[in-house]
Amino acid sequence: MSQGIKMGDKAPDFNLPGVDGNNYSLSDFKDKKVLVVMFTCNHCPYVQAYEDRLIALQREFKDKGVSLVTINPNDDKGYPEDSFENMVKRAKEKGFNFPYLRDKSQNVARAYGASHTPHIFVFDEDRRLRYTGKVDDNWKEPNKVKERYLRDAILALLNQKEIKNPDTYAIGCTIKWAK
Repeated sequence: MSQGIKMGDKAPDFNLPGVDGNNYSLSDFKDKKVLVVMFTCNHCPYVQAYEDRLIALQREFKDKGVSLVTINPNDDKGYPEDSFENMVKRAKEKGFNFPYLRDKSQNVARAYGASHTPHIFVFDEDRRLRYTGKVDDNWKEPNKVKERYLRDAILALLNQKEIKNPDTYAIGCTIKWAK
């Protein structure tokens, strides 16, 4: 498995199917000031705990040139809940307002160096990595969050400031690699 990308590296391109019937690649987001690529899935309780917060973040920053993109790389043989069909259902149930893509080959997750669901990678306008890690400091209790790492990173980039904590440790379920 590759080590993935490092701070300042360019975002690896992808071409993946979305639950909306469209395929997506980096060029689909070329007009965005900030691109958030997040590896996620259906079954992980950490991901489920963050879904509403992600929807709210996309809503908050949509008109400011920010796009979230979620990618599910999990092996669906061992984890049928993470199949493409179930991704479509989950996105509809939750009302995702961002693309939800399938990385069946797991090549995109490897290229990025994703380790967990959720694992976040935030890129600036030049698509250079500026933040990686977790959403915030309390996955279980949203009302007790003190550090909003993802939101702070987005705001810093939009305001052309340094990101205070550019690298936090991604917590969650490990990616379910195909055997």
